[in-house]
Amino acid sequence: MAKPLIIDEVWNQRILNSVNGLEYGTVQIVVHDGRIVQIERTERKRFESEAALRDRDAADGKQTRSK
Repeated sequence: MAKPLIIDEVWNQRILNSVNGLEYGTVQIVVHDGRIVQIERTERKRFESEAALRDRDAADGKQTRSK
């Protein structure tokens, strides 16, 4: 039978810090023998292409200037 996982305030804060500010990505909690031993944070950054930005601005009625 699995051991009950006990999360104290220290781990609670570590988990919250890992999730805080994350826009796109994952937070993975690694448990060994019923204890948290590791937190992994993978953050993704998404960038829009120039064409997508122009299309969005055109749909919003904004004019873009050429450089």
